[in-house]
Amino acid sequence: MDVLLGDGIFNADGEMWRKQRKTASFEFASKNLRDYSTVVFREYSLKLSSILSKACKAGRFVDMQELFMRMTLDSICKVGFGVEIGTLSADLPENSFAQAFDAANIIVTLRFIDPLWRLKKFFHVGSEALLVQSMKLVDDFTYSVIRRRKAEIVQARAGGKQEKGEQIKHDILSRFIELGEAGDDGGGFGDDKSLRDVVLNFVIAGRDTTATTLSWFTYMAMTHPDVAEKLRRELTAFEAERAREEGVALVGGGDGDASFAARVAQFAGLLSYDGLGKLVYLHACVTETLRLYPAVPQDPKGILEDDVLPDGTKVRAGGMVTYVPYSMGRMEYNWGPDAASFRPERWINDDGAFRNASPFKFTAFQAGPRICLGKDSAYLQMKMALAILFRFYRFELVENHPVKYRMMTILSMAHGLKVRVSRLV
Repeated sequence: MDVLLGDGIFNADGEMWRKQRKTASFEFASKNLRDYSTVVFREYSLKLSSILSKACKAGRFVDMQELFMRMTLDSICKVGFGVEIGTLSADLPENSFAQAFDAANIIVTLRFIDPLWRLKKFFHVGSEALLVQSMKLVDDFTYSVIRRRKAEIVQARAGGKQEKGEQIKHDILSRFIELGEAGDDGGGFGDDKSLRDVVLNFVIAGRDTTATTLSWFTYMAMTHPDVAEKLRRELTAFEAERAREEGVALVGGGDGDASFAARVAQFAGLLSYDGLGKLVYLHACVTETLRLYPAVPQDPKGILEDDVLPDGTKVRAGGMVTYVPYSMGRMEYNWGPDAASFRPERWINDDGAFRNASPFKFTAFQAGPRICLGKDSAYLQMKMALAILFRFYRFELVENHPVKYRMMTILSMAHGLKVRVSRLV
């Protein structure tokens, strides 16, 4: 996976990984990045709402998985690079970076099951030839953004727009550029190749995983109407309470496009970071979706040295140990006799508070030293989008549309998620 991940945090180990982990964990904990992400996620959730509203009016079905993929790619490129790539524009344009990124991701994953990939690479044929072309497009785009951002920082300083120690922008790339300039304490991100690896790893982490979870959530809500109804009641109650606290009058209902858009925008404005934290049932629904449909359904670890596991199992260097969150989420041993059932209430205490589970039991975000840095950011984006969508839209699966797994690293849907959408007042 080196061709795509390079020395980024997913592929790094030892001291190189420690430096990246320490620096990245500090950045993800920063209020500036959290606030910037909240604004970006709200912006793209509203763009998605606009597309769905037009689909309602035209009476056409949409592929929600594709739309979620576009939304999360645009969002992570804005948060990661600070650039607008526009795949979620109204006309849903094709984007060369997005296409190349997808192709590279698929081909690299297929290397795990294709015994001939090294031969194809040597002779530069088939999927490996396409991989070279795709990575050139990905790298050209990424390096051009890095050079442009560095030039903007230099220009801002020269023009006196940035005081010493003050950030020019809050995207991840800008922060790592500035940290790289700080020397050894910056984690070794001074050269363009290191910056490219850092940002592409974040794009991979924040795109497909979030989009597939949003897709499975939507499917679960459609197949469990009682859950969808309970969620809508929580969202409408939240809307009324937040409007009362802020002293604002809710925009009147109506079928007009402008009136509906204004109502959606007003509701989105009430969805602050702290406000989203009050939506306990929504959080439980997302977590229950991840229990049954973890974005990374199995997770292999390479064995560097001979070792003995705590239960006495001997493992040999060069081998592999894999744990399977998909299976763990369905084990009655872990979750009780209703383990196979979609029941968000299992995550809520008697007093109405969210009930956490050990990350070694609920393994969707890994556990231990490599537990997912972007967990809170992922929940933030998913809850922002889902609160808006399920407050104002109802989804119905297109008749005879097959919902099946696609056998990839990420647990996506093989044929997308084609639905009909209708507005809710």
